[in-house]
Amino acid sequence: MVISVGDNIPDAKLIQMGDKGPEEIWLKDRLKGRKVILFALPGAFTPTCSSAHVPSFIQVADQLREKDVDEIICISVNDPHVMKVWGENTGGTNAGITFLADADGSYTKAVGMNYDAPAVGFFGRSKRYSMLVENGVVTVLNLEIDRGCDLSGGETMLSQL
Repeated sequence: MVISVGDNIPDAKLIQMGDKGPEEIWLKDRLKGRKVILFALPGAFTPTCSSAHVPSFIQVADQLREKDVDEIICISVNDPHVMKVWGENTGGTNAGITFLADADGSYTKAVGMNYDAPAVGFFGRSKRYSMLVENGVVTVLNLEIDRGCDLSGGETMLSQL
């Protein structure tokens, strides 16, 4: 079942690279009492993800914070080492975006956003989407239907706040 507006985000263990190595991040704790944008994409270092989706949130990050967004989180079914380097490489980390790995895809499956695209070598990946989560509840959900990130990009999210 795909998550919908009004649903609670399921608790999930995501991983972030910290100063001392991989750190577990429990999503429920991270969202409690906060206004957070989560956006997810098929993979780090993939063309659209790197050239359009992450940059769309970098461009509007300050404006989103002006609208009381506490944190912007990028999630991908990748390992935490890749997510750390990718965040640095894209400039997303410097823009204050948090890059979290859903290493085993359990969060992605729990929200019903998993998919496979064998023709391009994607297995167990995440669909492209963005959502606004307030105190753990989805209040805005933008699921990308076609290629690209027009619906799920930063400008769209900014216009919805």
